[in-house]
Amino acid sequence: MLSGLLIVLLPLVLGYLVPVRSPDVLAVINRGVSASVYVILLLMGISLAGLDELGRELSRMGGQALTLFTVITACNLLALGWLSHRLALRMGPSPVVADAPTTKLAALVGSLALVAVVAGGVLIGLALAWLGGDAIFQHAELMAEWVLYVLLALIGCQLRNSGMPLRQILLNRHGLAIAMTLAVSSLIGGLLAAPLLSLSWNEGLALASGFGWYSLSAILVGDQLGPVFGGVAFFNDLSRELLAFILIPLFIKRYAPLAIGYGGATSMDFTLPVIQQHGGVACVPIAVVSGFILSLLSPPLILFFLSL
Repeated sequence: MLSGLLIVLLPLVLGYLVPVRSPDVLAVINRGVSASVYVILLLMGISLAGLDELGRELSRMGGQALTLFTVITACNLLALGWLSHRLALRMGPSPVVADAPTTKLAALVGSLALVAVVAGGVLIGLALAWLGGDAIFQHAELMAEWVLYVLLALIGCQLRNSGMPLRQILLNRHGLAIAMTLAVSSLIGGLLAAPLLSLSWNEGLALASGFGWYSLSAILVGDQLGPVFGGVAFFNDLSRELLAFILIPLFIKRYAPLAIGYGGATSMDFTLPVIQQHGGVACVPIAVVSGFILSLLSPPLILFFLSL
């Protein structure tokens, strides 16, 4: 477990140690993160194409992902709803960020494109298998792991150059409370869902520990439990992002912790523009802190639970 944790955290830490001053370099890093995510998902789709009885396995994967997502979401919404009343955090009038998505459709398109990439990978894998290239499935899994390491290094660099020092992150009690509430309620949901999915308790906890980081959870879970459960982890975490795009505009004014927290690790990147647009810039530090903490928690938790 320690060696696996070191392999995953090392590129993240190394990336965090790299200061970047040039806006042009930061732009390249941001594009690299987006490109790495798409490559990982394409390779995951190719790996799925190598499953025996693909149609039956995909149907099973969809049912398990829906069950896991429903249970975890129920736990998240109950816990974050309670936290919203406890913190009484109200977002008053605040400037919004220019050029952020102004409609749920605009925000959803990017997430749906990720599903299309996975589907495209499945089609490519089936075509390669038909041409006699079965070895591609093993190569795809190995390549996805290496691309993940590159992604982690780039994300570490993003975190270092986000403009928020660790001291400020650790002292932001609202962001910390939201992150811990989301993490604990997700793990409770994973425990409750495990018997429904015929999984052991630790496997249920591992599946629940992605906190919305679908590219990471898909690879780490898939490496230990197989591509079907890697797909379950991916669709569970991607569904979180899709629902977050709907919940944020509806609840951020009255229930800001719920709207910010439900996005999980994505609240510092993919759902952040929607949070900015509908909640204003006052929400940004809270969202970044919450997403930052959950991003740091996810890799060690997944590997720890899978090692038990």
